[in-house]
Amino acid sequence: MIDKLRSCFEEMVVFKDLKKSNFFASLSLPSFMRDWLLKKFMLETGEFDQEEMLAFIRKNIPRKDDWTAIKSKIVTEMERVRFLAKVSADVDIKTGGVSFSLPDFGLTTKETRIPPEVWFTCSNDLTKSREIWGLVELEYLEPDDGLKRKGKIQLRSFKNFCPYVVDVDYYKDTRNEFTTKEWIDVLLGAIDYNADGYANDDAKLTMLTRLLPFVEKRLNLVELAPKGTGKSYLFGRVSRFGWLSSGGLMTRAKLFYDIQRKEHGLIAGHDFIVFDEVQTINFHPLDEMRAALKGYMENGVYTVGKVEGTSDAGIVLCGNIPRDKMSEYESMFEELPPVFHESALIDRFHGFIEGWKIPRMNDDMKISGWALNSEYFCSILHELRDDPSYRAIVDALIVVPEAADTRDTEAVKRIATAYLKLLFPNVRAPEDIEPIEFRRYCLRPAMQMRHLIKIQLGLLDSEYKGKSIPAFTVRESSES
Repeated sequence: MIDKLRSCFEEMVVFKDLKKSNFFASLSLPSFMRDWLLKKFMLETGEFDQEEMLAFIRKNIPRKDDWTAIKSKIVTEMERVRFLAKVSADVDIKTGGVSFSLPDFGLTTKETRIPPEVWFTCSNDLTKSREIWGLVELEYLEPDDGLKRKGKIQLRSFKNFCPYVVDVDYYKDTRNEFTTKEWIDVLLGAIDYNADGYANDDAKLTMLTRLLPFVEKRLNLVELAPKGTGKSYLFGRVSRFGWLSSGGLMTRAKLFYDIQRKEHGLIAGHDFIVFDEVQTINFHPLDEMRAALKGYMENGVYTVGKVEGTSDAGIVLCGNIPRDKMSEYESMFEELPPVFHESALIDRFHGFIEGWKIPRMNDDMKISGWALNSEYFCSILHELRDDPSYRAIVDALIVVPEAADTRDTEAVKRIATAYLKLLFPNVRAPEDIEPIEFRRYCLRPAMQMRHLIKIQLGLLDSEYKGKSIPAFTVRESSES
């Protein structure tokens, strides 16, 4: 299978040795940055020169602690400095000026400027998303009393971080070269896990369920699991398109829109927002946050004051629970913060991930071999979010019984669509997938995930007690 993987994806495959080497762990680099470095420096044998790579990292990927020294070079020594960073651009409606921020270093838009000629060359890249990684070149623009201008750090050039073209159609077609079981193993390798480290297919598929918000818009999930199953790593380190929030205070201003700063919050610039260790997060004020979440999770729209915004980001709750609570018939949502102790809000979560089916992380589960580049893979998943053809296929395949609850139907179809994109990206029409495969890998898991939400709703609110999800079935090919 490895030979097939390398033959089919060629340059998009890298040698990941996370089981034996702690080289990258010591650098605290996200997976997408690590795989980009491996692609840049790796030989055909999978080996790389650690000293050469370290020299590149020191020069081009500064740490937060290096920012004062970098600022000194720019401002006091008047040097132009280049390095890799996460950038966020902003256009001022009142002045027409364009500025940027470097979130990881605390540099704000009030301290910066993008000249018109530079904006003309890089605006397409900088407006693709709220934040984007790239190679920045910075210089100092001195203050001018005559122009009443304060000193600012100026962007002289920007080069998008992505070092290759993402060909989604090629990715879709290449799926035809692999069996479903082989493809599941390919996906695990892409997110840094060794398929051979899992005891069974159920554990593999449960792990991959965490990827559903990566590939489907506004998919809201809850995962409660034991400690040490890799939730934080997968949601926070693998993809550059999501945001992981752990602990602290979460307000409407931070998540949706800040009236004082006139800035949209986290929800506006990411594919998914994950509240990790959700029990440690204080959602304040409670009623305000609950109302805002209910409105957004229902239709993707949020309103703060007179400002209305839209987003496609999914909401994911991740928490650790004791083993005696790991049962669909135990009231697991009691472990969540008070803001989620309301059935109307919980009903807006599409599905529940049974995190206890994922084994605790051990060395045998870490990838040690050739695998898909994580940056490439996550970019593909990001692009697949915009493909509506998969939902049309799901609509054609699933038979919805009469009087089915609308939220149940939407939840099951949305989860099944995400599974179809993830496991069968090659499917272009309903007849391209066998009904038995669609039932096993897409519909049944989707129904189970929604079923668990309904069970928990019944334990939380007597209005839902005894209610089950509709008996969805698969339309046979002859009926299509």
